[in-house]
Amino acid sequence: MSDATPAPESAPTDSPNFDALTRDIADVPAVEVITTVAVHLMSAAAVNLGLAEGGEGHKDLDEARKLIHSLAGLMDASATEISSFHAAPLRDGLKSLQLAFRESSDVLDEPGQGPGEKYTGPVYG
Repeated sequence: MSDATPAPESAPTDSPNFDALTRDIADVPAVEVITTVAVHLMSAAAVNLGLAEGGEGHKDLDEARKLIHSLAGLMDASATEISSFHAAPLRDGLKSLQLAFRESSDVLDEPGQGPGEKYTGPVYG
């Protein structure tokens, strides 16, 4: 009996046409790019606040602060570029993250000094 592992089946020689499988970034509307980036920032902030499944193991308030601040800056800068239909739920999510940060932090920021409050104004919990 040989200890050699059998050779894997050969890979197909035809490679997929990635151009056909991907969407050209030029075809993506700006509002979709902005909202997608905002959702990614929100998700990452929530994980770093410990709000995800198994959250306490991923909790990093310094990282959460940076992500929330960046999200607030994006929302402030894009306010006139995206409709309130898109902006309203993102603003609600931002405020929820700011409140969750305030509740999670052992060191309380002064009103207006919390993450993103430079752009949103003070958030009270």
